[in-house]
Amino acid sequence: MAKVKLTKSTIDAIPFSERAQTLYFDTQMIGFGLCVGQRTKSYFAQRQIGQKTIRITIGHHGIFTPEQARKEARQLLARMANGEDPRRDKEKIDAKSITLEQALETYLRTKNLRPFTEETYRRVINLYLADWKMRPLADISPQMVSDKHRRLGTERGKSTANTTMRVLRTIFNFTSVIHEDLPPNPVMRLTKTRTWYRERRRQTVVRSSDLPAWYGAVMELESLAARDYLRLLLFTGMRRSEGLRLRWEDIDLSGGTLMVRETKNNEPLVLPLSDFLIDLLRERYSESSSSEWVFPGTGTSGHLQEPKKFIYRVRDESGVNFMLHDLRRTFITIAESLDIPAYALKRLLNHKAIGDVTAGYIVLSVERLRRPMQEITDHILAMTTQQVDAELLFSAR
Repeated sequence: MAKVKLTKSTIDAIPFSERAQTLYFDTQMIGFGLCVGQRTKSYFAQRQIGQKTIRITIGHHGIFTPEQARKEARQLLARMANGEDPRRDKEKIDAKSITLEQALETYLRTKNLRPFTEETYRRVINLYLADWKMRPLADISPQMVSDKHRRLGTERGKSTANTTMRVLRTIFNFTSVIHEDLPPNPVMRLTKTRTWYRERRRQTVVRSSDLPAWYGAVMELESLAARDYLRLLLFTGMRRSEGLRLRWEDIDLSGGTLMVRETKNNEPLVLPLSDFLIDLLRERYSESSSSEWVFPGTGTSGHLQEPKKFIYRVRDESGVNFMLHDLRRTFITIAESLDIPAYALKRLLNHKAIGDVTAGYIVLSVERLRRPMQEITDHILAMTTQQVDAELLFSAR
């Protein structure tokens, strides 16, 4: 977040954001600002109403001049100062005139999704349905959906085509609850005609024979944060975003635990730390304790944001073609090979035991999970480093 005088020349000179959106607040009017994304610059008004921070998009720079946007912001801020939420006006719009972009914004504002999930929704709409953003939802026909789905499948891939239409389906269904006079969801055409693409779930892991080469390439990375991040995923089975957003306040080295606050199933996860992981995080703390993040980065988020370039380097150096989620599958596969009890494994991975009545009565403490975690760690170390001692593991630092 930065403060600048929002004039046309100033706004034109602001570069587009490479990743996350960047906010710029006006130095002359409190609450008036500019949101800069990867392709757009939009004016907004922001103010506190009660315990909530309300941000209302005014419009794109280029369509609105700074003077026009400032005038609109002044009116919105005055209404919010009186405790009124102007966003409710948008929800009163006639259903037949609601555009895809408006429906998306209402959905994201109401659902209060995790940052990564919200970013995914925006990226899907902006990349694959950009030509529909200003189109009323009521005008999107089943035939248009079929044609777009088929074209995306050919040009972008089957998985992308299906994901795009699932996002559209979700937004349409949500909007239909608020505005009951919308026509039936056009994405249902794909279900009725059975034209969803069949997707095979990726089942790849880093094979045991490839682990030494993979691990050696990881240890050659010049970025210590990237090196430790990749190893943490392998030795804990954590998801990509869970590791990236890990804070030091979530690590208890004396107690030997790690907490993941934002998880896929919205249930916080507390993991025991093996001896190896405690050593790794202690060394990491000595290098990055000045940051709130365990894996700090240079981007606007403050933490390591996009590890792709490090993944490519490990691939090139080791010859092992892997994705980040393969490390989670590798962790699971190794754990199962050690006959780790199923309930303990589910807890380590934070999987819900849906439909399993017995699981609902079993409460596994962190200490009960410590022994399984240590067993998995010892086995991975044996496979990757042939029992290399701790001093050698950190000698490359």
